[in-house]
Amino acid sequence: MKVFISADMEGATGVAVGPHVGGDAVEYGRMRKLLTQDINAAIRGAVAAGAEECLVTDAHGKMTNILIEEIDSRARLISGSNKQLMQVEGIGPEFAAAMFVAYHAREGTQDGLLNHTLLGGTVAELRCNGRAFGETALNAAVAGHFGVPVCMVAGDDKVCREAQDLLGDIEIAVVKVARERLVADLLPPARSHPLIEAKAKAGVERALRGEIRPFVVPGPVVFEADFKSTAGLGMACLFPSVEYLGPKTLRVRGSDYLAAFKVLIGTLFMVRAAQSGII
Repeated sequence: MKVFISADMEGATGVAVGPHVGGDAVEYGRMRKLLTQDINAAIRGAVAAGAEECLVTDAHGKMTNILIEEIDSRARLISGSNKQLMQVEGIGPEFAAAMFVAYHAREGTQDGLLNHTLLGGTVAELRCNGRAFGETALNAAVAGHFGVPVCMVAGDDKVCREAQDLLGDIEIAVVKVARERLVADLLPPARSHPLIEAKAKAGVERALRGEIRPFVVPGPVVFEADFKSTAGLGMACLFPSVEYLGPKTLRVRGSDYLAAFKVLIGTLFMVRAAQSGII
């Protein structure tokens, strides 16, 4: 039995401000260790529930944050940034369950710690079939396309609430309470890691019993993307399934969720690349 783990960073144990997740070598280095320990706790829980193998994908920034030399030996790691499925690269129907570790709330969430959606400097809001989607929803629906349920989410209280509002009564590991976008009330590792392990074990066990079901978005699928700038949107309309709706809004269509998701990802990166001029 295999379990998939997508690991972002903003929701990791100890993280509270921007320099914790990139930039300053000292602070970022500390948090990389804590992130890897969060992941190891999730792996231990999955193995205790019967997992024979865990696949972890690095899902933050340049996607080279997780320390391979410190990760649990019962896991494999996908590292690097050119991933068609982005934060869930490697997911497939062979997995019995998925877990999202160190996740954060979507852009605009009141007091959500370091909240954003995918490309924080570019994206204002993403909507799927009219409903606002953050990274938890976007990635859970990719897993759902392959029939894989997301059984546990770990991060701040805001993303955990977002996950349960979307996915129902899944397991959540609240490792911090977000007081403001740059302020968190943090659990120390001695408390957060046993919590993640316990919730991971319970989540996988419940998924195996059929108590947690995949999150499936039926086709056809329509995404609408609101951007923070007017620049670059026209270039994304080079894709035939992308429509220009307004000065800061594009629409993306797909016959099913995965098809629409892939075009959406391409669209977001095209807009970001074109914002300062492609040539």
